[in-house]
Amino acid sequence: MTNPVLSLSDLEVGQVLASREIAITRDTLVRYAGASGDFNAIHYNDAVAEQVGLPGVIAHGMLTMGTAITVVTDAIGDPAAIRSYSTRFTKPVPVPALGAAALLVTVTVRGIDAAAGTAELDLTAESGGAKVLGKARAVVALPGTVHQPGTADENGAAGAGAEAAHGAGA
Repeated sequence: MTNPVLSLSDLEVGQVLASREIAITRDTLVRYAGASGDFNAIHYNDAVAEQVGLPGVIAHGMLTMGTAITVVTDAIGDPAAIRSYSTRFTKPVPVPALGAAALLVTVTVRGIDAAAGTAELDLTAESGGAKVLGKARAVVALPGTVHQPGTADENGAAGAGAEAAHGAGA
C-alpha cells in the first residue's frame, strides 16, 4: 500500500524511513522470469545451480534490486520521485523449493539536499542473515523544504543565520 507523498520536511538524517520483510518464493521466480525473459536455469533448477557452485536455486539479482526499491516507493508515496538508484550484488538470495526466502529491506535517510529538493537514502537488504545488496542508494526528489534553525521563523521571515545559510556562496 502506498503512503501519501512525503516531503523533505518529514525527513531527518539517520531516520529509518521504512523496514519490511518480503517473501520470495519459487513462484515469485517463475513470474519474474516470465516478465523479464531471464530463464537462466540457476533460477529454477537446483541441480544446475549446484553444478555451478551455488547453494541451490537463487533469486534473480534484478528481482532482488527491484523488490528492495519498492520499499522506498511505498514509503515516499510516489514512484516518479526516484531520481537514481544503484547497488552492488554482494550475495545471492537462495530460494527453497518449498516455503520462501525472506528479504529484509531497511531504508535510512543518508542525507538531505534542501537546495536540490532531494534526499539520499541508504537501503540495506538481507536474507538468511547475509547482506545481499551492497552500497544500495537511492536519490529521491520530494516537495517541501527543510527547516534549518536560524533560517526562517514560522511565518517564513528570515532569521539571524539565514544569510550565512543561503548566501551567495551556498
